[in-house]
Amino acid sequence: MMEVFDGIRTLLAVRRYLDRPVPEPVIRKILEAGRLTGSAMNLQPWHFIVIQEGETLRRLGALARSGPYIAQAPLAIVVAVERTGYAVSDASRAIHSMLLTAWSEGIGSNWVGFGGLEKVNALLGIPALLDVLAILPFGYPADRIGRGKKNRKPLRAIAHRERYGQPLE
Repeated sequence: MMEVFDGIRTLLAVRRYLDRPVPEPVIRKILEAGRLTGSAMNLQPWHFIVIQEGETLRRLGALARSGPYIAQAPLAIVVAVERTGYAVSDASRAIHSMLLTAWSEGIGSNWVGFGGLEKVNALLGIPALLDVLAILPFGYPADRIGRGKKNRKPLRAIAHRERYGQPLE
């Protein structure tokens, strides 16, 4: 089992997947991670649509301008949200929980979309009163990826003590 910090430290976007299905118990674990995530006033404004059918994955890939690689994934989870004040924040938390849970099982993903996914509603029969926030393709990484090698700003450039501009040092 991967430690939480190691998961955060090593999580990378994965856009190429092996032609290998994600086992059903792992799919359920990913969904449970999203479901169990905290939300403002416990509203849980999310809905998760599991997609495994090849033709639907291809159509999702065609609809998501930033994610044509969805078409090659063995699994995608579409995240739709109710229109409440904290829905985007709450669902973003749930998405990250799902990404980390998948990563701990050796399965990669990436967040595709953020708006502009209205046609997904019609494709999947999602009611118009919900907004599709993201499409999350999942699969075993096709490429060997450098776990933990990230290009990030140093902590001293983004962390402050007591007041903005005071170095954390």
